[in-house]
Amino acid sequence: MTETTSKYADFEGLRERAVALRREGLSVRQIRDRLKVFNNDMLHRLLQGEPAPEWTKRPNAKDDLREKARELRLQGMTYDQIQVELGCSKSSISLWVRDLPKPKPRFTEEERLARMQAGLAALRTSQDRERQETKRVARESVGDLSDRELFIAGVTLYWAEGMKDKPYSRRESLLFINSDPNVIKLYLRWLDLLGVARERLHVRVSIHETADVAEAESFWSELTGVPHSEFMKATLKKHTPKTNRKNTGEAYRGCLVIYVAKSAELYRRVEGAWYGIVLGADPTGRDNVRFSRNYSPMV
Repeated sequence: MTETTSKYADFEGLRERAVALRREGLSVRQIRDRLKVFNNDMLHRLLQGEPAPEWTKRPNAKDDLREKARELRLQGMTYDQIQVELGCSKSSISLWVRDLPKPKPRFTEEERLARMQAGLAALRTSQDRERQETKRVARESVGDLSDRELFIAGVTLYWAEGMKDKPYSRRESLLFINSDPNVIKLYLRWLDLLGVARERLHVRVSIHETADVAEAESFWSELTGVPHSEFMKATLKKHTPKTNRKNTGEAYRGCLVIYVAKSAELYRRVEGAWYGIVLGADPTGRDNVRFSRNYSPMV
């Protein structure tokens, strides 16, 4: 029989000594060192059923939080509110209070919807203020345009919205159509810069047949300074059973068509200036610029 085996042979006697030491308040490690029992399984068998002394119990840091969470739940708080109050996770809160009754809703369904709508309205108001502020800063950063800047802006605007000459249809004249009053005002200011007199303008309204044509012509007459009596006959857009108009209401005044008489030479200048803008924006990419067939003999 080995020394170790003989030491554990009197199990009951050893257990009595271990229990006595435990009741004196010793920890498992202290009992191990006192009895020279270094086998953990044997130690647990010797001390089976004996509670640990209070001083050896490690305090649970979350015990206070758990009790507070239960207290707040009983007061009617939701998981979110308890989380904000205590700063712990909702999963822990759920584990601690799941046996408690759910609090009664603080608001009726109508009140909840009203509060939600009020919150959304406040959010939209805040977002709208941000949008308007961004636009204001951008607007004020532009300042007054020089003649050169206005010329470039006008050429770009015309090339985006105006009629262009085509290989299959000679259209060397300025014809512009748009529904935005500010775009029309900028275009007219650009024509002034180019020395185009108002007498050379032929204007007409293009509008849906169900709209108020007379009111629209009066609006555009006041904006452009062209007498109502000098407007050409309006172009009316016919409706079909499938027509589904979105542009309705008092603000709808159709589009204004502006034709500049005897403007072939001016059109050529505009087209040339446009390709000058393209080249000027990317001087290194000159070889990749594609001119219109009518403009460039190299194509």
